[in-house]
Amino acid sequence: MKREVVGLKFFFRNGETWTIGKEHIGDLWIKQITKSFGRIGGSDFQEIHPCESLRIEIAQEADHVHTDDINLGGLELGMFERATQYPDIEMMDILYKDATHPKSDVVVDTDRVYFPYKAKDVDGNDNEHQSSHIKDGFLYIVIDPEKTVKDIYADKF
Repeated sequence: MKREVVGLKFFFRNGETWTIGKEHIGDLWIKQITKSFGRIGGSDFQEIHPCESLRIEIAQEADHVHTDDINLGGLELGMFERATQYPDIEMMDILYKDATHPKSDVVVDTDRVYFPYKAKDVDGNDNEHQSSHIKDGFLYIVIDPEKTVKDIYADKF
């Protein structure tokens, strides 16, 4: 089966999710995805894929939630405002469809990618490494231990 990316699904620390179709994604760079194996306590061995950083540009058309996403704040604020007010994106799934069936939009496979996360305070909800900004109908998000959204997208602001 040949896989084709159809979108990304972001997971927030509080359990909310946000699915974005690839047609609403402009600039995207996921830096240095690696593979790790681990076991915590007596759990099963797990394969995880941490990355070094993420940068993404998202078009205004994605500022909504899908009915299968779990959203509390996103329904009230819109996802752009939610992502800028609460910097708590932990991970994402890269969503794939079967490219041998071009008319199908059924997700047949995913790859989960974990982002760098450092808690800003004792409650641990906000990520010190995440920054975002809305400009001209686009949301820009950067999750990076060394750079902010204004460093990466300086030409946009």
